[in-house]
Amino acid sequence: MTKDTLSNMGGEVKSITSETLKEQIDSGAEVFILDTRSEENFDEWHINGDNVEIVNYPYFQLLEGIPEDLLADLPDEQKITVLCAKGGSSEMVAEQLEDEGYDVNHLEHGMNGWARIYEYTELDVNVDATIAQYQRPSSGCLAYLIASGDEAAVIDPLRAFTDEYVQDVRAIGTELEYALDTHIHADHISGLRTIAEKTDATMVLPEPAANRGVTYDHPYETVSDGDTLSVGEVELEVIHTPGHTTGMTAYMVGNVLFTGDGLFTESVARPDLEDPEAAKNAAETLYESLTEEILTRPDDTIIAPGHFSDSATPNDDGTYTAELGELKETMDALSMDKREFIEFVVSNMPPRPANYEEIIATNLGQQSSDDEEAFELELGPNNCAASEGALTN
Repeated sequence: MTKDTLSNMGGEVKSITSETLKEQIDSGAEVFILDTRSEENFDEWHINGDNVEIVNYPYFQLLEGIPEDLLADLPDEQKITVLCAKGGSSEMVAEQLEDEGYDVNHLEHGMNGWARIYEYTELDVNVDATIAQYQRPSSGCLAYLIASGDEAAVIDPLRAFTDEYVQDVRAIGTELEYALDTHIHADHISGLRTIAEKTDATMVLPEPAANRGVTYDHPYETVSDGDTLSVGEVELEVIHTPGHTTGMTAYMVGNVLFTGDGLFTESVARPDLEDPEAAKNAAETLYESLTEEILTRPDDTIIAPGHFSDSATPNDDGTYTAELGELKETMDALSMDKREFIEFVVSNMPPRPANYEEIIATNLGQQSSDDEEAFELELGPNNCAASEGALTN
């Protein structure tokens, strides 16, 4: 197209919300995205999907107009969604493209807006409780709500979405009894303390996790392997599964096992985020946790992980869970011997999560961040798995 085709006649270019863009992607519609962030930021994280075509062209190369090589990559008959980090630069680029005659909009609030998407889906499981999975598509973080009788618990909550948990618990008609973490997270800021500030919920940490140096201003309780917590009519069993971290702990309700970052539906945990120098020893510990504490359970155990990656395949309802028996059949790592497992895991680790040391310090209570600083720290992918799908056949 050329500049003499159509113009926006001075009008403002249209915007699209992150929620609407996500709906388009989920519906299977063909989506074309022009990402104008730097190549480094794009490579670190961007919007994916089988029906998403995306081109990265940094904004600073577009200050003098739209170059011919970019125009050659843009579709003539398809809407283009332009995005940047926060929404300002993308709007200006979209206006230029509209002047060139393209059908275009820009992503409102950019990738920061994309990181605000948080979705709630109730799991179809045979447990005498309402169990919901929360998904953050931008990072693959998963959290869970368990509601039974007049009590509820949330597992691995994110600070940025505290209000969602509180509102959902009220909508169900229960009171939040517990806010639990499976371990000290390295990819997002935990919501335990903010939930405790807004509700009467008790903060719960695995005892080995607290022993890493937790210094909270608020009181909290610790749990150890074999303990149980009552939530309404159901019991949460505490299962210590170290490897990803020394404090990594799973919780089990009925036949649903919340594995945190120990086992995902497409991979296993990486062992180097607590102590990079001890990754091989941690990988050995992870192998023992998997073979002794998880793989010995019935094949119909529902694995409900703490994250999903682009390599994970969602269920028909969009959730990320899998029966343990299925994972035994499809995940190579779960049939390896110890030596092979250790070597494979430590040789296939992706880059560490962005700002992981600051995030860990914040989650230990050793560093403070306001809400905006905390949100900025955790932008990007989680990268808590040993690999992105390389462990499945």
